[in-house]
Amino acid sequence: MSTVLIAGGSGLIGQRLNYLLEKKGYDTIFLSRRKKTDKKYFQWDASKGTIDASAIEKADYVINLAGAGIVDKRWTTKRKKILIESRTQTTQLLKDSFEKIKKPKAYLSASAIGFYGNRGDQWLTETSEPQPEDFLSECTIAWENAAKEVMGLNIRTAIMRIGIVLSAKGGALPEMIFPMKLGARVSFGNGKAYYPWVHIDDVCNMFIWALENENAKGIFNAVAPDPLMVKDLMKAIQKARGGIALPVPAPSFALRLVMGEMADMLLNSARVSSEKIIEHGFQFTFDDLDEALLDILEREV
Repeated sequence: MSTVLIAGGSGLIGQRLNYLLEKKGYDTIFLSRRKKTDKKYFQWDASKGTIDASAIEKADYVINLAGAGIVDKRWTTKRKKILIESRTQTTQLLKDSFEKIKKPKAYLSASAIGFYGNRGDQWLTETSEPQPEDFLSECTIAWENAAKEVMGLNIRTAIMRIGIVLSAKGGALPEMIFPMKLGARVSFGNGKAYYPWVHIDDVCNMFIWALENENAKGIFNAVAPDPLMVKDLMKAIQKARGGIALPVPAPSFALRLVMGEMADMLLNSARVSSEKIIEHGFQFTFDDLDEALLDILEREV
């Protein structure tokens, strides 16, 4: 069976993706900034431009999920630089390694729906323009441009613009649920911003589908078919978990006062279409939010 090299494999998507790949019989190896005794891990440091060449030599496919956490720290000028460079430098190092050592059969890169910026109720496809004046869009443009350079090496490349990943193990969902445990169903801004969601297994299966499908190349929106306004998403989450939670608005001005520019993460509206990936043959396991939430909240593995 083929060997898949994963960069950024310690994150929410990376851990689940590893589980699903191994379940299908793939061998998985990882790039890590820290030296580890486990033979599945190979050291790299994008800021220094160093990488263990044997990781590239072993890899049939490469999946790059690497990047500093968008919501981990406040967006200072220094932090913004780190967020962009942690994505572009890792991609550049992989590209250089492919040129010098070995080209994989395919290169699969994470991206994000932040590319589109704040677009109200406009339906957004892979050909929709970004909003470069928006930091999330600026960061994602740089990320994708770096990935497109890999494309230039005649390596089949697929870029996944990932939406809000729903998982009980981390990410946005536990943060959305926490106030409900205290009896509050929070709605951000006017509650009308569209949130493109996707079940953790579906987004992981999109990467596996792209790995296995020779026709999967270019950019794909990695979101479920039915993005919802945040107020409706919150209602669905409360319904799935049960209990009583009263609606509590979180006004835009208050969010910006507390979070600064990071409030864009909660206030931006992106009504993102999954039509392209469906037309290319991907089949969702969870295209219905209620079913997705019930599965996530009830599962043990």
